[in-house]
Amino acid sequence: MSSARRLTGSAGRWSATHPWTAILAWLGAVAVLLVTGHLAGTAQLSNPDQSVGQDGQAEHMISRDFTQHATEQVLFDSGSLRVSAPAYQAAIRDVLGRIRHTGRVVQVHSPLDHAYANQVSANRHAALLQFGVTGNINDSATTVVPVLAAVRAAAAAHPQIQISETGDASIAKAVNDTVLRDLHRAEALSFPITLAILLIAFGAVVAALLPLGLATMAILAATGLAAFTSHLSGATETASAVMLLIGLAVGVDYSMFYVKRQREERAAGRPVLDAIEVAAATSGRSVLISGLTVLVAMSGMFLTGSKIFYGMGAAAMLVVACAVIGSLTLLPALLALLGDRVDRGQLPLVSHLRRPAGQSRVWTAILDRVLARPALTAGIAGGVLVLLALPVLRLHTALPGASDLPQDTAALQTYNRIQQVFPGGPAPALVVIEAPDITSPAMVAAGAAFERAALASGQMNQPITFIVNPARTAAIVQVPLAGNGENTASDHALATLRDKVIPATLGRVPGVRTAVAGETAGTVDFNALMAQRTGWVFAFVLLLAFVLLLVSFRSLAIPVTAVTLNLLSVGAAYGVVVALFQWGWGQSILSFTSTHSVASWLPLFLFVVLFGLSMDYHVFILSRIRESYDRTHHTDQAVVHGIKISAGVVTAAAVVMVFVFLTFATLSMVEFKELGVGLAVAVLLDATIVRALLLPATMKLLGTRNWYLPRWLEWLPRVSRSAPPAGVQGLPPRAGVDTRVV
Repeated sequence: MSSARRLTGSAGRWSATHPWTAILAWLGAVAVLLVTGHLAGTAQLSNPDQSVGQDGQAEHMISRDFTQHATEQVLFDSGSLRVSAPAYQAAIRDVLGRIRHTGRVVQVHSPLDHAYANQVSANRHAALLQFGVTGNINDSATTVVPVLAAVRAAAAAHPQIQISETGDASIAKAVNDTVLRDLHRAEALSFPITLAILLIAFGAVVAALLPLGLATMAILAATGLAAFTSHLSGATETASAVMLLIGLAVGVDYSMFYVKRQREERAAGRPVLDAIEVAAATSGRSVLISGLTVLVAMSGMFLTGSKIFYGMGAAAMLVVACAVIGSLTLLPALLALLGDRVDRGQLPLVSHLRRPAGQSRVWTAILDRVLARPALTAGIAGGVLVLLALPVLRLHTALPGASDLPQDTAALQTYNRIQQVFPGGPAPALVVIEAPDITSPAMVAAGAAFERAALASGQMNQPITFIVNPARTAAIVQVPLAGNGENTASDHALATLRDKVIPATLGRVPGVRTAVAGETAGTVDFNALMAQRTGWVFAFVLLLAFVLLLVSFRSLAIPVTAVTLNLLSVGAAYGVVVALFQWGWGQSILSFTSTHSVASWLPLFLFVVLFGLSMDYHVFILSRIRESYDRTHHTDQAVVHGIKISAGVVTAAAVVMVFVFLTFATLSMVEFKELGVGLAVAVLLDATIVRALLLPATMKLLGTRNWYLPRWLEWLPRVSRSAPPAGVQGLPPRAGVDTRVV
């Protein structure tokens, strides 16, 4: 008996024989984690810590030399009035008075001040008022609220001029509001949809509530734990979405596998406790292996060198670990306590339509045709996945920004209008300068030369503004770049700024240190880091997953085919995301405006998550196939039996995942849509083309070579035998235990 089976079997037996202890321990632990996690608070990742490369250096210089304030801009725009008109100037002065009255603004740069005349457009019909928001930049989304109200009031008082506000704080507020609204919407959609699918899958209310309850407990426990880990890795607004998505998906999946096997064993006549132990030793073992594979894959995020991935990785791993532990301890306790009452609340219509495991006519028809022509099936199915993956060759990524917001967001509309009137103005490059004396004659001359060279390049625009710290040891120069901040024109302008303009001007002054930050710099530097680290992450995940499957199934062919098939499904998901979002094919269906890029963090995150999640089905199905092969030593028969017997629960689990992920496609933020669609497409392809066609076809072609293990690897521990525990098989019914077949 393998150590893995002993572990899961013992955990299941102990929880089943001590149900109240296990349940109360779980409830107490979750309550303690939630309370202590709330008291500890969640540490959000700061801007410098989110940045990498030269962008990160610049952000840390700003943090060191300046009291960081969120930068805001008020746009004045009129089709008929020029800035020189008395009514226009009165509107600017009114806004100035109102925002100063709030006590929330600093470093005000008015277009009426001759020093900031470059904040007036060339046609004199538009002007920018720039200022900083008081307080910590991380709190600016709250601090800016009275300022936004003051600007709206001024806009209402001067209807002849369009007056609107955007900037770091107002966009942060819009993002926070949108994310919070989106998460509430996701929760409101995910749980009812999941419950409906589980009711169809199990045909009974109580059985359907168990997986949903376990997933909820896993999410709550992980939420409490994530508050503590955030003080080590930091957290972003994406972490909560990740925990909801992954927690609901794996929590439901793992418990479905377990409950399905326990019900099968009860239907075969085993007493309740014995049925639980068999489920623990077989499906529990699959859950453990699958969970370890998911954790191994997700741990690859810690090799990226980006704290954004550290926070997301920690959140995802915590919720998966909680789901695995809950499936092995809490679930058997609940099943033991409920006994045959797990089938209470039967739905007559659904129960009538459901067929016993392994008797699906649909799956029988599919497998008969696949196994009759395995080479043709594998060629066509593999070709489809490769075709779907082709768009990934044109993948272009960018850090999510204001353009990720819904198009009707006021801050985004103002942002886009500034981009039209002052190209590059809403998201300028930030040239951070450190020098012994920023106001020395040499630095003043270099600054003037810098501005002339920047404008002469034709890739940088006005208004170029200078901000000097009180100690006169540092300055921030805001330089609008050509392009929209995310396209090739912006990238080229950034390269010109970094490689030509700065070295030829500021870089010639002795003792000066410079670095460039901003939206474009952040994307370029993040993409450069991902290009360096992605290969290492892929190699790490693939190698460890290979080793884990090699040890679990004592076969070389199984891990090779599993890794290959999962890479195909992940690649196809990448291709679909590029086509729908970067190329904009899904704009009308999914209600968004394409930014002509994919979120920078998404490809690597999708890889580690999808590779882990797709192993769920693979491990579960292969375990059933291996279990059958160990009894019959006939590969074809084992493949048919293993896929048929697992078809119902795996299909239901896949449907749950797909619909949960697709709820994110209905949200407002484009990066959430990309995440949800990418995950849903990969799971759908994995559960259909890979599981129904490629897996049985390749196993048929390989035959007995599926189980080939070289002699020099015979030392590997034997953990692949999946038959029910010997101590359970053939036991007579326990006295006083209901053994009715369900």
